[in-house]
Amino acid sequence: MEPSPEWPGGGRRRTGAAAVAARTISRAFAALEQLAGGLATSVLALLVLPWLLLGVLTVPLGVGVLLTPVALSAAHALAHRERERLGRWGPEVVGPERPSTQLRFARADPVTRRTLRWLVRHGTFGLLLGALGVLLPLFALRDISFPLWWRLAPEGVTSTSIGIGTARSWADAGAAGLLGLCWCAAVLCLSPGMARLQAGAGRRLLAASPEADLSLRVAELTASRAAALDAHASELRRIERALHDGAQNRMIRVTVLLGAARRMAARDPSQAESLLEQTQTAVEDALAELRSVSRSILPPVLADRGLEAALTALAADCAVPCTVEVEAAERCAASVEATAYFVVAEALTNIAKHSGAHRAAVKVSSSGGRLRLRIEDDGHGGAEEEGGSGIAGIRRRLAAHDGSLTLDSPPGGPTMLEVRLPCGV
Repeated sequence: MEPSPEWPGGGRRRTGAAAVAARTISRAFAALEQLAGGLATSVLALLVLPWLLLGVLTVPLGVGVLLTPVALSAAHALAHRERERLGRWGPEVVGPERPSTQLRFARADPVTRRTLRWLVRHGTFGLLLGALGVLLPLFALRDISFPLWWRLAPEGVTSTSIGIGTARSWADAGAAGLLGLCWCAAVLCLSPGMARLQAGAGRRLLAASPEADLSLRVAELTASRAAALDAHASELRRIERALHDGAQNRMIRVTVLLGAARRMAARDPSQAESLLEQTQTAVEDALAELRSVSRSILPPVLADRGLEAALTALAADCAVPCTVEVEAAERCAASVEATAYFVVAEALTNIAKHSGAHRAAVKVSSSGGRLRLRIEDDGHGGAEEEGGSGIAGIRRRLAAHDGSLTLDSPPGGPTMLEVRLPCGV
């Protein structure tokens, strides 16, 4: 945005400050959501720890021989759930193969040892961080709102959420409100770091060893490369079919009409005029077809105005009423935005043709370096990847970017398609 002539440089400063504030608030809310999710797994970790301890202590009595393998299975299942949670908020955590839960193998298994270390760390320090992530916003809400209801509070109620002070005047109530603002500042400044600390133990201890991770990554990249080549070949075939069946046929019609008009000009000029009008219409149709094909390669609105404008244009052309909500603060790589556009285009085409839906919604958000698309409709459901609905093609296109796809479409509906893509650079 150019600086305002009335306020030199002011427009740029206001826009920059607003963008920074929006990003700070967005990151804080995302961090609070991560901390709350980590609180749930840390509580489960705290429950599994005494179960494991009881199993180990009762091994000499024979009870632990049965109890410990079950507890180890629960620990590994919880670790798998934590990897999935971390993958939703950042880079995927590739775990090792499921280790054995038999006592004689588990005792010397490095994966089990790392999982137990994570249980201890996450069930204590992670639990504390998760509790702070939940309590700090409640403290902020309570103290900021205190001046509004302090006169209605029972006699002797403390002014602050930490149990210090008693309000006897408006000044005391205002001081509690200022403390609430301090809580808000703490939430905005500290919650992203707290979320990283809480996730750090899981990312270090629950990931596969470097050797295993490298072999898995090589396999993933090999599959991604094959998917990229397949998607590229499919796109070339689509463009070839569009040109052959559409624009080429229209140009043949133009050629035939021009030849007929040239022959008719000598015999009946009035009829030649009519043929020329038909030729002009055919040329206009051919140009429209070519523009449609070129837009399908890379829509100009996507490059000029961004993903939100492009998706809004898609929704406007959809036969089913569709709403678009975009909460992505920054632009992604052009190839990623193009992939997101074509995923939504294919999904909306499927909804219009097959779902029988009355409404559809597209929600786009970004966090942790990943772009998330959620396309929903209220149709009759029953969509399947093997049913020729285009889902397999979407998955191949996503695989080229290391993206993921989740489809939930029970019979009777509704249908939800969720896509995650790395934002790229």
